Amino acid sequence: MPMSKTHGETEVRDDAPFVHEVKQAVTGFVSEFKGFQAEIETKMQQTEERLTMLDRKSQTAARPQLAGAVDASAPHQKAFDAYLRSGDDDGLRGLEFESKSLSTAVNSDGGYLVDPATSEAIKSVLSSTASLRAVASVVNVEATSYDVLIDHTDVGVGWASETGAVTETDSPMIDRISIVLHELSALPKASQRLLDDSAFDIEGWLASRIAEKFSRAEAASFISGDGNDKPKGMLTHTKVDNASWAWDTIGYVPTGVDGGIGTGEAIIELVYALGAQYRANGTFVMNSKTAGVVRKLKDGDGRFLWADGLAAGEPARLLGYPVLIAEDMPDVANDSYAIAFGDFAAGYTIAERPDLRILRDPFSAKPHVLFYATKRVGGDVTDFAAIKLLKFAAS
Repeated sequence: MPMSKTHGETEVRDDAPFVHEVKQAVTGFVSEFKGFQAEIETKMQQTEERLTMLDRKSQTAARPQLAGAVDASAPHQKAFDAYLRSGDDDGLRGLEFESKSLSTAVNSDGGYLVDPATSEAIKSVLSSTASLRAVASVVNVEATSYDVLIDHTDVGVGWASETGAVTETDSPMIDRISIVLHELSALPKASQRLLDDSAFDIEGWLASRIAEKFSRAEAASFISGDGNDKPKGMLTHTKVDNASWAWDTIGYVPTGVDGGIGTGEAIIELVYALGAQYRANGTFVMNSKTAGVVRKLKDGDGRFLWADGLAAGEPARLLGYPVLIAEDMPDVANDSYAIAFGDFAAGYTIAERPDLRILRDPFSAKPHVLFYATKRVGGDVTDFAAIKLLKFAAS
């Protein structure tokens, strides 16, 4: 027994250094792991603090949006409002205009360009007005006139043999149509007391009054203007029977009934009097009274020739072609040309300057203030083959 006890104690003493080393290794590992864990927690805390700081900065109300655009019209709007109300033009003189804007500079003749917001309001009303502007070709020019080159003849051709001589053929002829820009003006007025009232929307009122006068005046001139200090309307040109049509005239198709439309077959003849190259973009133009007459027409099976638009904003259609209601077209009467059909984008051109000028006059109509607005615009027929008329007459 003593021998076995001594042997056991000897084994424990022999294993003591190994156990001590294991304990030291475990202690060192635990210490290093705790240090690593503390370092990870510190880095996570720092990351969380950075994210919190970024969130607070991005949510600050005063922080500008990264993609936000600078409102360039604000100083212009303020200066223009001051000029309209009190005639103070210091703000307008000190402004620098961008060349890309619709209003680029103060004109040298003393006119002041309307601010961008007001100008856009006028432009939108003019574009939506029921006139030829909606279907005609509209171009912006910086000159006093706009020239259109027209090639209304064809190149002569001939069949040639392998050995035969080639003869000279006819050459095409080019004509020039010059569209002169005329000055369209409006002269609305307001009392000084009304202008002094800061609650009054002077820009909105001015835009609506000018747009109303401009749209009515130009819509009438595009139809029946005589070309003297105003655009030349399509109905002002010489009108001849389509069977004897020639350039510089507009062909018409008679209805066969004096002051009436008959069974409506003349409308079909009117459509096919227009060349095939124009019919694809054809549009009927008439006023509301004429539309009321045409809408009653039916074919042999009792179906109406007129069809309303299938969706909101879609124009009505006559024989499959859209109808533009222009109130300046003449009413149905004996020898009247109450319906026009054609490709007006090719047949009629409207040329205009993009700037709109407003002069403030506080002296001529005291105690009222006059606002003299001007715009230069012109128009004329540029392709006489692209427009045909329906004459309400026997021949």
